Amino acid sequence: MSQIPVELVKLLIALAAIAAFVGLNGLVLVYLERKIAGHVQRRPGPFEVGPHGLLQPLADAVKLIGKQLFTPAGADKLLFWMAPVLSFFPVLLLFLPLPFGPTATGMEMNLGLLLILAFSGLNVLAICLAGWGSNNKWGILGAARGVAQSVAYEIPLLLSVLAIAFQTGSLNLSEIVQGQGGWPWQWNAFVQPLAFIIFFVSALGETNRAPFDLPEAESELTAGFHTEYSGMGFGMFFLAEYANMIVVCSVATALFLGGWQGPFFAGSWWFLLKVYVLLVVMIWLRWTYPRVRFDQLLNINWKWLMPLALLNLLITAFVTKLF
Repeated sequence: MSQIPVELVKLLIALAAIAAFVGLNGLVLVYLERKIAGHVQRRPGPFEVGPHGLLQPLADAVKLIGKQLFTPAGADKLLFWMAPVLSFFPVLLLFLPLPFGPTATGMEMNLGLLLILAFSGLNVLAICLAGWGSNNKWGILGAARGVAQSVAYEIPLLLSVLAIAFQTGSLNLSEIVQGQGGWPWQWNAFVQPLAFIIFFVSALGETNRAPFDLPEAESELTAGFHTEYSGMGFGMFFLAEYANMIVVCSVATALFLGGWQGPFFAGSWWFLLKVYVLLVVMIWLRWTYPRVRFDQLLNINWKWLMPLALLNLLITAFVTKLF
């Protein structure tokens, strides 16, 4: 009887740990989102379920799990239910190359950054399937917006990542982290501040976060591409959004903020601290700035982010070649 390969066992354990991590972080981020929203609006936020509302995310999760799964009349059942699955499960693979610590990487690979960029594009397909498969006019409009937005904002995001790849000569996130130091002036964000800003703004657009949440604009499209979803169909889109937020903040931490390295005692806590600081900034931006119009959203990309990202890449390539 042949033995199970050790690498396969490690991969399965890593995926199980990632699934648990995503679920737990989903609960934490729901609580953070609602609490920060409350304080920004001068109210306490969740307060009744558990001490200071700590059990509110758990109550929300139980409510979602208990709701009926409903397929609208006229919807394409296969596409309709394929969309939330396609939105959530590929996200788990994006966590594999992330270096959470010196030895805490799900799967060490030379092209880890390329894997993340390749599989993150599947979310666009999920949005498209959700809007089209639900046979709902708001869903189709949201899907069309989502595809246009994702295709546009992927380009400056890729260009900002390429600048770091040129500078470090690697697509391995662990090697990129090791090439930085623990102090802020040793981080790539200090050397490449423009690339960091472009990456972060593009990440907001890619994850459909306010002020760029046009695909699900409640005031215009009810809930956009997931208007017709209930129960865990909606829950999977919800979890996928938070998982994607963690991924983009983790990639930003590895590329620009020194990853797990810190001024004292390098370790995973530094990585998680930096990731959560970026997540809090993303949540704070949502509840501070109004939603932009769709023409403004595309103008920000094509008139500002794209030219600046190209200029930054050309300067990086020139300086790298020269020195």
